[in-house]
Amino acid sequence: MTHGLNMLAFDLGAESGRAVLGTLVDDRLVLTEVHRFANIPVRLPDGLHWDVLHLFSNMLEALTRSGQQHDLASIGVDAWGNDFALVDATGALLGNPYHYRDSRTDGMLHEALRRVPRAEIFAQTGIQFMQANGLYQLFSMVVHSSPQLQAAAGFLTIPDLFNYWLCGARVCEFTNATTTQCYDPRRGDWARPLLAALGIPTYIFPSIVPPGTVLGALLPGVAAEAGVGRVPVVAPACHDTGSAVAAVPADGRDWAWISSGTWSIMGAEVPAPLIDEESLRRNMTNEGGVAGTFRYCKNIAGLWLVQECRRAWARSGEAPSYAELTDLAAEAPPFQTLIDPDDYAFVKPGDMPARIRAYCKEHGEPVPATQGAVVRAVLEGIALRYRLVLEMLESRLGRRLEPIHIVGGGSKNRLLCQLTADATGRRVVAGPSEASAAGNALMQAVALGYLGSLAEVRAVARASFPLATYEPRTGGGWEEFYGRFKELVAAEEAGRRNNCDGG
Repeated sequence: MTHGLNMLAFDLGAESGRAVLGTLVDDRLVLTEVHRFANIPVRLPDGLHWDVLHLFSNMLEALTRSGQQHDLASIGVDAWGNDFALVDATGALLGNPYHYRDSRTDGMLHEALRRVPRAEIFAQTGIQFMQANGLYQLFSMVVHSSPQLQAAAGFLTIPDLFNYWLCGARVCEFTNATTTQCYDPRRGDWARPLLAALGIPTYIFPSIVPPGTVLGALLPGVAAEAGVGRVPVVAPACHDTGSAVAAVPADGRDWAWISSGTWSIMGAEVPAPLIDEESLRRNMTNEGGVAGTFRYCKNIAGLWLVQECRRAWARSGEAPSYAELTDLAAEAPPFQTLIDPDDYAFVKPGDMPARIRAYCKEHGEPVPATQGAVVRAVLEGIALRYRLVLEMLESRLGRRLEPIHIVGGGSKNRLLCQLTADATGRRVVAGPSEASAAGNALMQAVALGYLGSLAEVRAVARASFPLATYEPRTGGGWEEFYGRFKELVAAEEAGRRNNCDGG
């Protein structure tokens, strides 16, 4: 261990970006927020985009602030999965990256399955089927003869793009590469036969580096602009969930994890990908983890619905805070309205309260009349999804998983944590809330040689952050509510299979 090792972690989420200083002092990690900035998509005539120049300018501002006050040992970036940038032969960006919720992927999963069977795609990638996946984004560019794709010489996921701009390394980091459904975990390379079968040029895909790789020093121009030295840039786990799971304060192996934020991702840590008929049937996913592990998991809509509801209410002049919305939900009667947060009706941005009302009318559910009732229905739906996924995990792994560790921003939502314990009948351990930033910094410490193993990383996480425990409460209406939920989900999934365009 060392005293005062300072690592700057850029943690970029779908709603905001954060620059967090992680200082390793003896056996503890201290996190200090340096800069927080909005990540607001921009709708242009050709679709919904990320404003990566805005994000990078804020990253440089945070780097300048940090360098003025601290001697930085390293820098690391983590961000969301699926999305990507294309660069030309000179390394210049070929347009703003598209947002995974853009409509250009509508119908693309259906069309891809016409060309390559579902079982073959899963056999080559081990990734769940979601139309937002990078594979279908690229395929949409093939179908529409995109000039950008024709001019592209390089493919970089979002954190890889920022790493390239910081230090000049044009590579893809393993954990984020796996999320795109373009990577073959059994071959340890891009899924080139699949990509070729869909007409996606394979020459654009760069080499892949493992998490904990030192990519190089800051470019001289970047270092000069920020007023810092040639600080090393480290690829931690560049997928935010990969970093978050690295920082789960768990011990042993019989536990489940939930990374809770805009998305919820729920899973278990396994030593090798589980690519088989049961995983395909249940639409499970195998994403890369740190230290040779994989994350056997499933995406769940998460707090996206609450975020979109709040945006809609703010546009109409009502702007309650998230804490106020949670308090209103806690006061609302339980088990009134059943919704599936993963229904396709809730995927795109828009007037989410109106969509929830329409969904309830379509499915014969009571229409929630207040903000509290809407949020209560969403949170109960998320908790029921957690129980469904937990049963899938335990069935495939053949063992009981307890506790459930909830990390990320959603771990601060006490109502959701308690509903999760009640719905699943499992003890829930919540925290750290800044798990992605913590895992990012701790993996930088591994790359620099100050921590030697994943067990050491998690021991530091346990010693560093306050945790809250939620015990399941017996009774209530969960069993009946869950039975109805399974019927609802089964009907929805049957409909998606019939049109071949869903999860």
